[in-house]
Amino acid sequence: MENLREILELHYHKRNTTEDFSTPDPLVVLREYEKDEDFEYIALFCALFSYGNAEQIVRFLKKINFSLLREKEEVILQSHLPYYRFQTSSDVRGFLHTLQKIKIGAGLKNIALQAYKKQGILGVIDGIIGSLYENFEGNITKGIKHLFGKINPLQEKNPSAMKRYNLFLRWLVRRDNIDFGYWKEIDSKDLIIPLDTHIFKIATSLGLLERKTCDFKSAELITKALRYFDSTDPVKYDFALYRIGQEKIVI
Repeated sequence: MENLREILELHYHKRNTTEDFSTPDPLVVLREYEKDEDFEYIALFCALFSYGNAEQIVRFLKKINFSLLREKEEVILQSHLPYYRFQTSSDVRGFLHTLQKIKIGAGLKNIALQAYKKQGILGVIDGIIGSLYENFEGNITKGIKHLFGKINPLQEKNPSAMKRYNLFLRWLVRRDNIDFGYWKEIDSKDLIIPLDTHIFKIATSLGLLERKTCDFKSAELITKALRYFDSTDPVKYDFALYRIGQEKIVI
């Protein structure tokens, strides 16, 4: 295990000090908005569309005019936005409008912090999902269901890994040269790794997981294993693990 700790620390520090984002990643887009007043809303938008091919994700996100979040709602509702895989142009427009409504209303950070105080990090995810559905206007299409996920996901018999929400929280909570650390009120030790099939395969090959299912339980177990190497910030290894798999690095 100590050898694995050295490997993970090596790759973490390498990425944290030398990452140039030449390989496609939603962070390429998000970093352009680091000083934007609507950063957390842009981050949630980028996170929930972070599924599929990385190049396609980046290409899609670069087409979005996030200044629409500061326009009147009729401007958003009349705007022409691109579609992405399962989401139609109308779905994308509806999501942007929903984020604007949350911004004007309770506020994304307030929703997150209130839920965190009561139910911890899992409450934050529940709270954000609930707020998205509550503020969405129009028909809840298949594309919107896929984008937002299930309401009260942990009440499902076999909840998914909720990778995109955990990715969003990683960006907003952690602070280094990769992540942004906007929400200092949430402790990094409580984060859960954003688990997808790529991280699942890498974690399994490294002996961090023995389960055969890529789900929420596995995300918890991998995070627990990573706490052995850093109890205060276990998810710091996520980006390094992602790049290791993406670039097919043998360790």
